[in-house]
Amino acid sequence: MHAIRLHAFGPAENLTYEETDAPEPGPGQVRIAVAAAGVHLLDTALRLGQSGPFPAPAELPTIPGREVAGTVDRLGEGTDPSWLGQKVVTHLGLAPGGYAELAVADAARLHSIPDGLDEAEAVAMIGTGRTTLGILQFADLGPDSVAVVPAAAGGIGTLLVQYARHTGATVVGLAGGPAKVAQVEKNRAHLAVDYTLPDWPERVREFLGDRQATVVFDSVGGATGRAAVDLLGKGGRHVVFGWAGKGPHDGEPLTFSDEELAARGITSQSVLGPVMIQKAGGDIRTLETQSLALAAEGILRPAVQRFPLREAPAAHRALETRGTMGKVVLEP
Repeated sequence: MHAIRLHAFGPAENLTYEETDAPEPGPGQVRIAVAAAGVHLLDTALRLGQSGPFPAPAELPTIPGREVAGTVDRLGEGTDPSWLGQKVVTHLGLAPGGYAELAVADAARLHSIPDGLDEAEAVAMIGTGRTTLGILQFADLGPDSVAVVPAAAGGIGTLLVQYARHTGATVVGLAGGPAKVAQVEKNRAHLAVDYTLPDWPERVREFLGDRQATVVFDSVGGATGRAAVDLLGKGGRHVVFGWAGKGPHDGEPLTFSDEELAARGITSQSVLGPVMIQKAGGDIRTLETQSLALAAEGILRPAVQRFPLREAPAAHRALETRGTMGKVVLEP
């Protein structure tokens, strides 16, 4: 089979497209003929040898990628035979191997792909979708809410805008550059603003009038995140799930003293990791199931940017420079 392998930590060019042995499923596992493999910003850090929510690879070479969708073509010993031939999507967990034509997964992790979703969209929902729903657990959105979404043209941002609209909230989407702003408008944000322009906070305030933001979904941090938080009124929530901004003062997490939060009457909370899983009742699979169901119902529809498998280095470079819109997916 063909796969993307990493032989040495370093730049995107270290990802090589090559032939390698096909994996075989073990007991309780299946093999998937991969139609789509998700690419996550975390993958770029792991490629550099940096650990995060997942440890950096202990041994090289390795096949990156933890989100795959495709058709089950082989079963391991003791695996339910009904999986054979089914279209499935899964998050592989700690074991990578997704950037390939064939991948092995535990049967217990599989989800059947709902009707109406293709494999790339299913991959987006199993990773980006479940994270979005995990974030939304901390937002309490409704018709009286005013949600500000920085990076609203990204994979998570797209879904946050859609879900907030579904609840009846007023949605302000921030994005960098005209093309991304146009995408946010297409995604039905009530207001789409280019946060690379210096007057964007004034535009938001003018649009809101006497209303103030009730929640900021912050994945940008830095100066842009700070300006978004300044839009919050009393009782507002700053929900943090990253700090990947590319502006000159972005890319750093915001910090607030207890005194500042109390004086402003707002809260600030980082929601990734154990706190999200605990909020979901300890079972992140519940978020995956809900994510796929909402996509099947048409409430959420992921934006997907597709690259051929052999162009994984280009996909990584695009992610690192915030040159993507939606979920990045590799297709063999």
